[in-house]
Amino acid sequence: MTARSLRTAVFPGTFNPFTVGHLDIVRRALNLFDRVVVAVGCNISKDTAAMVETRLESIRKAVGSLDGVEVTAYSGMTADLVRELGAVAVVRGVRTVADYEYERQMADANGMIEGVETVVLFARPELSVISSSLLRELAHYGRDISRFMPENQ
Repeated sequence: MTARSLRTAVFPGTFNPFTVGHLDIVRRALNLFDRVVVAVGCNISKDTAAMVETRLESIRKAVGSLDGVEVTAYSGMTADLVRELGAVAVVRGVRTVADYEYERQMADANGMIEGVETVVLFARPELSVISSSLLRELAHYGRDISRFMPENQ
């Protein structure tokens, strides 16, 4: 089977950092799709190549044992990446009502622009408090965030 013939989903995000919550979404998406592409969104004006490569390597380590997972960087519109990869859906994780509202708007836009389907996976209750921004803040204040990070990172 070629990559294009597999039922592929794209899981986009900045993943700064990639958390156990993100890893849980990837694992669960693999139950629905043959191939999951973790797509690290890059803002060319903000991200340095070293920052992006560090995130990519970290995520590759975290998902290394999972068959059917690829990790790539991209810039531009997610809908364009979905089309380029021949994916059938975008996968998003939702923790809160605020996340839901934002993801609903993005799903509607991607659907209208490119006909892209979005599959929403709700965070498991024990992981719903974990966000990349919270972990960055905790790390900034010297707190240990290792329990919120995949073991292989």
